[in-house]
Amino acid sequence: MEEINNSPIRFETNPYHNIVLKDRKILEITGVKQIDSFDSNEFLMETAQGWLVVEGKELTLGKLDTERGDVSIRGLVENMSYISNKKSGARESVFSKLFK
Repeated sequence: MEEINNSPIRFETNPYHNIVLKDRKILEITGVKQIDSFDSNEFLMETAQGWLVVEGKELTLGKLDTERGDVSIRGLVENMSYISNKKSGARESVFSKLFK
């Protein structure tokens, strides 16, 4: 059964934002302000540079450092994208890609 978390996790962060992807299996992100929602297929988080959507398969939260704003995600990373509007952008972007 998939784990779904719809409560945002907010924490302090540094103003710098970096992404390191290792073999498409480990994603390390700095400058995360909050994790809005996540499940095994998608993470939605606010970073110092905007809203970031990470999509993949069997995604899990590996490390969470709320003092520094560091997040590690494990699983198969298939897509990362920044969105301008978290309310509609994440869901609409997937559907808009399908129907183009």
